[in-house]
Amino acid sequence: MTYSSLLPPASTDLERALEQVAARLLDIAVLVRDVWSPSNCPIALLPWLAWGLSLDNWSSDWPEGVKRERVRKAIIIARQKGTAASVRAVVQSFGGSVAIREWWQQEPKGDPHTFDLVLNLDQNGAPASAAFVDQVIAEVRRAKPVRSHFTFTQGITAEADIGLIAAVRPIIYARLSCTAPAA
Repeated sequence: MTYSSLLPPASTDLERALEQVAARLLDIAVLVRDVWSPSNCPIALLPWLAWGLSLDNWSSDWPEGVKRERVRKAIIIARQKGTAASVRAVVQSFGGSVAIREWWQQEPKGDPHTFDLVLNLDQNGAPASAAFVDQVIAEVRRAKPVRSHFTFTQGITAEADIGLIAAVRPIIYARLSCTAPAA
């Protein structure tokens, strides 16, 4: 198959031949929409997509769902960086939930430009290891307002069923009557 040339009219035959060979070598069927989609991007190309979207941090240890969600929320986090909404988006991208209480919402009011962060990471099968929590906290530090400081509390979600357990214990009662000895 020949390709229309992009070379100027004064090109040599060698230049034209090289152009045709290079055009055939570079004719790779790649669906660009799939490569730029966090949901459809092949897992091997996902780190490059994250780099292309200027994701601050990447770890090959993360589960695939966390990687895809981090890439999916990269633009939202970058647009809202420095706000409480960006901190929430960062934690959600790691598969967790967060409760943020800023200094003016505390009773009594806290120190200015501080907030309490209650982080819950046991959703979507995300590992709650210490290294994973450290990575989430590092991302929260990148997303929070620069002047703000926070205290961190890790929460846990547990599910349980309530059941009724009964035991029967046979007991024999005997009535004793005690009298004082006569003196």
